[in-house]
Amino acid sequence: MTDFLKLTGKRVLITGGTKGAGFATFELFRALGADVLTTARSRPETFPENAFVAADLTTEDGCNALAKATRQRLGGVDIIVHMLGGSSAPAGGYSALSDADWQHELNLNLFPAVRLDRHLVPEMITQGQGVVIHVTSIQRELPLPDSTTAYAAAKAALSTYSKALSKEVSPKGVRVVRVSPGWIETEAAVHLAERLAEQAGTDYDGGKKIIMEALGGIPLGRPAKPDEVANLIAFLASDRAGAITGTEYVIDGGTVPTV
Repeated sequence: MTDFLKLTGKRVLITGGTKGAGFATFELFRALGADVLTTARSRPETFPENAFVAADLTTEDGCNALAKATRQRLGGVDIIVHMLGGSSAPAGGYSALSDADWQHELNLNLFPAVRLDRHLVPEMITQGQGVVIHVTSIQRELPLPDSTTAYAAAKAALSTYSKALSKEVSPKGVRVVRVSPGWIETEAAVHLAERLAEQAGTDYDGGKKIIMEALGGIPLGRPAKPDEVANLIAFLASDRAGAITGTEYVIDGGTVPTV
């Protein structure tokens, strides 16, 4: 029986691929036969050195260095998965956010994709094929005013940019797709649920319930697993999804309440 999905021989760059859903995506792509390169500020001790480039993608120099390394190590790229993202802005709503906080969220959640696409997408156009996947967030539709305003706005900007890019480059053979996760049960999310559980005098399941209620509920009753997010990304990057471009795929257990 023929395998449904293969990425054999595909040259892949995954940003933020050492933790959480990024690492799950990195592992899955390698298992499916792709030649994968990923990046973070520093390499975890157990991470394969030949698949890693150290770079700070919140800077222009870091993005330039990664693009150069991608050409040198992979000889070009067929698939880019922009997993990098996150938020460290303070709680307290809009008035607590300084210009530096806003700039940090944009530097982490928007500009790495913009800069790396500017470097690498022209080469995809030249070769007549390629796939770019931007990982956004349901926060762009459901921001938490106390704590994620700047992050949500940066992800909304990424989504709008992604749509515009798709309209420009899809006629030239390059597909551009968005993946929008809700709450993912990563190691960091587990720590958060444990901390909230301790503060509330409950157990881990109780901590998860606190988070789900803050999000307005998850009809599925649980967060997504990192490998579930990776499975969706792998399908969209594969030739099986060859007619899909310019769209956004939400994986949130039903959190977004609207059509």
